Amino acid sequence: MALMDFIKKQFIDILEWTESGDGTLAWRFPMTDREIQNGASLTVRESQMALFVNEGKVADVFGPGTYKLSTQTLPVLTYLKNWDKLFESPFKSDVYFFSTRQQIDQRWGTTQPVTIRDKDFGAVRLRAFGNYAFRVADPKLFHTEISGTRDSYTVLDVDGQLRGLMLQHISDAVASSGVAFLDLAANQIAFAKALMDAVAPSFTALGLKLESVTMQSVSLPEELQKILDQKIGMGMVGGDMGKFMQYQTAQAIPKFAEGGAGGGSGIAGDAMGLGAGVALGQVMAQQLSSGLHGGSPAATSAPAGVRPDEVMATLEKLAELKAKGIVTAEEFDAKKAELLKKLV
Repeated sequence: MALMDFIKKQFIDILEWTESGDGTLAWRFPMTDREIQNGASLTVRESQMALFVNEGKVADVFGPGTYKLSTQTLPVLTYLKNWDKLFESPFKSDVYFFSTRQQIDQRWGTTQPVTIRDKDFGAVRLRAFGNYAFRVADPKLFHTEISGTRDSYTVLDVDGQLRGLMLQHISDAVASSGVAFLDLAANQIAFAKALMDAVAPSFTALGLKLESVTMQSVSLPEELQKILDQKIGMGMVGGDMGKFMQYQTAQAIPKFAEGGAGGGSGIAGDAMGLGAGVALGQVMAQQLSSGLHGGSPAATSAPAGVRPDEVMATLEKLAELKAKGIVTAEEFDAKKAELLKKLV
């Protein structure tokens, strides 16, 4: 009976793994009802490592190369088994292969804005995303901490954990980089390096090595971006409130024109746009009048000798403003009467 059992057993004489390219990090060689033949060949390719586990204990780790399994190549396993026949009989052990090549283009990004301290704004919420690359560096540690006895363990299985580690250290990375938010876009490399330095120890604790980190974009939530745009607008006019109001008015005119063409965006919005348009129209009319007078916009009397062609040109410009709704009919008629008097 014992002889029949021995004959039925399948003996393994070649152990190897050809990766399928599906992002597998750890793969267990099929061992069901099979034992490894004494003198079997173990092939570990470049970008791979192999791990032997006997009775739940890690015995030996093999790097790239071809090995003939014997007491010389498995000294730790031989010691654990305490064989007295110099490894002449077949043996049973779990064999795991690990891919040690870089797993590139792994994505990270903030699902919600992250609050950070900023030297310009005090505190700011930002969004950021980029990619990173990692590899299995310590198969024994990765086996005991992450992959375990599963038949296979893939990049997808560990993706959530690694992505969480990246996001967890964003605040630390910004603080250690010393780069203010307004300068982050121009210093993405410095930020990425600071993030890599902050996260790398957490990867190492899992038996992994973080090879690179890149940042592709950093931005504010929409509502904060609007406030920043206003702040930038104030900076462009040197903090002058009058100029800033002119800047805001100029921004409102196109939106009002679009609203009129497309049916409007509500009475309140139309009223605000109309107010801005009238204000701008009055300013332009005053400037036109000032040009004819040769003095300040407040001047109401003009010196003699105004040329008819200048008056007609001004009326044509006012007519265009009226057609666009920037100047009201009443304002146009009043200015028209004033200009025609200058021809008398």
